[in-house]
Amino acid sequence: MAHIERKDALALLHKHVKQEQLIRHALAVEAAMAYFARQFGEDEQEYRVIALCHDIDYEKHPEEHLTHAARMLEEAHWPEEYIRAVLSHGWGICTDVEPKTNLEKTLFTVDELTGLAAASALVRPSKSILDMKAKSVKKKWNTRAFSAGVDRSIIERGAEMLGMELNEVITWTILGMREAADELGLRGTAEG
Repeated sequence: MAHIERKDALALLHKHVKQEQLIRHALAVEAAMAYFARQFGEDEQEYRVIALCHDIDYEKHPEEHLTHAARMLEEAHWPEEYIRAVLSHGWGICTDVEPKTNLEKTLFTVDELTGLAAASALVRPSKSILDMKAKSVKKKWNTRAFSAGVDRSIIERGAEMLGMELNEVITWTILGMREAADELGLRGTAEG
């Protein structure tokens, strides 16, 4: 199987995505995915590169998200199973590719969750993810006006697919994102 290096995935991301917000989102998903990979004892590099390029076509084709991703990744010589993993995060939204592996289920789950976690961190007095716990995200969970674009039902469905409690999924996502706090602009005033 072909092996994609992180630097190559990052270069591909920067080739197709210019908006800082979308790049930060890719880095947040990457950080969370890397944490999950380690917990599962799976290939962290594989989780990272797929996370970095999961929204490869979103900036150029927001209304046709994931319609162009396969072609873009094929042109970059990505293996079929990596492309499938990218497509699976749109399951039931814009693709019919059901997440089957832990990697695919994790991407499906944390894609939405990283946005909610980042927004929750930014409204804290410290504006930091370093001192945030899952309960801070859960407090905002039922406030639909908060991060209104985040579909909580997708996160819940993903946690169920992973066979994990929602609290644990949120905790792992936060712990992963902490490792990239500076890149994500989520260090705030917390020590860590």
